Amino acid sequence: MQGVDNETRKAVLNRLKRIEGQIRGLQKMVENDRVCGDILTQVSAVNSALSKVSEMIVKGYTRKCVIEASKSGQIEELDTLIENIIKLRGV
Repeated sequence: MQGVDNETRKAVLNRLKRIEGQIRGLQKMVENDRVCGDILTQVSAVNSALSKVSEMIVKGYTRKCVIEASKSGQIEELDTLIENIIKLRGV
């Protein structure tokens, strides 16, 4: 994952592994015909977890881009960062 440091990369991978487990749990809930309210609660938890992953990536990417752009004076890197944030937010 280019654009973020190794610490952020490890944290993102750990969180994604937990989300993977949540998804498997959701599949079992559907297979076992669980109550819709319980399933929706878990879907909400997965959505929140994915949002946190996005936040972690954006923070790491932003730090790196801002530092590199300020050192090199390359505004293009900041423009790319802004475009990616807009894509993420669907603006």
